[in-house]
Amino acid sequence: MDPVSALRFAYMIRPDFRSGFVAIIGKPNTGKSTLMNRILGEKLSITSPKPQTTRYAIKGILNREDCQIVFIDTPGYLRPRYELQERMQRIWTDAFKDVDLVLFMSEVQRFPTEYDLEVLQQLKDVRTPQIAVFNKLDLAPGLSRADFEAQLPASVNETVFISAHTGEGLEQMMDALLRYIPFHEPYYEEDQLSDLPLRFFAQEVIREAIFHNFSQEIPYATAVLIESFKEEREQTVIDAVIWLERQSQKPIIIGRNGENLAKIRRYAEAQLSVFLETRVLVHLWVKVKPGWRKKNTALKELGFD
Repeated sequence: MDPVSALRFAYMIRPDFRSGFVAIIGKPNTGKSTLMNRILGEKLSITSPKPQTTRYAIKGILNREDCQIVFIDTPGYLRPRYELQERMQRIWTDAFKDVDLVLFMSEVQRFPTEYDLEVLQQLKDVRTPQIAVFNKLDLAPGLSRADFEAQLPASVNETVFISAHTGEGLEQMMDALLRYIPFHEPYYEEDQLSDLPLRFFAQEVIREAIFHNFSQEIPYATAVLIESFKEEREQTVIDAVIWLERQSQKPIIIGRNGENLAKIRRYAEAQLSVFLETRVLVHLWVKVKPGWRKKNTALKELGFD
């Protein structure tokens, strides 16, 4: 933002304007990505019924007249088994740093799982304010809320019950978290939705297509690397490479006569055309890169520092 625009933007800010950072953490597949997408009204984080879909910390910026809240969707808490998961766990730990609020998420039907208890144990020594968010209220409307609150550590300041799917309870949740967001000028421009480049979201949408179309190990053994992202006058053309770990996985992801690869391409083109508001063409290649999840050089190429 140039100085003149920044001054104009600052001049329009209300005196009670709040701005801050909120980390969303919890067990994989509790609806963290769905919640952030619902709040923003845009699909930034990919979703699937499978755990560990999110690999990166993804910032989504909510801009309102009274506030700017930067939500950080994190990988689910896990016990690392290889280098990729070590990096994901480091992202999870770093999410506590320099944020104004932590949202701990769990599902009403499964709380407390062993993972929930491990996450809450981690939160006991975190001084940052915390709100416990119990998701999927629509699946258990008659629950006893007091029973849930009794199992939370003293570090949790408030408890809310929501359905990220239906939107129930989200207004109450927003009212609660605003109480912990400081009075501050915005950190980003008012029309900015994320601090990540468009090619990152292209990469994630292609990966989401893989999660939706394949089961078992295939989604976890794949990575996507964008080699070219060209914004032309009437369309955007994307060249991407799908990494696999073993040669035996290649015919599976390509499919007979390329039908599986075509499914991935069509899904990605449809999703990205909506997101980018223009026609999108996706070209895909498949490459076997043995053991990429365990190699520092490969992970660095994928953006894991």
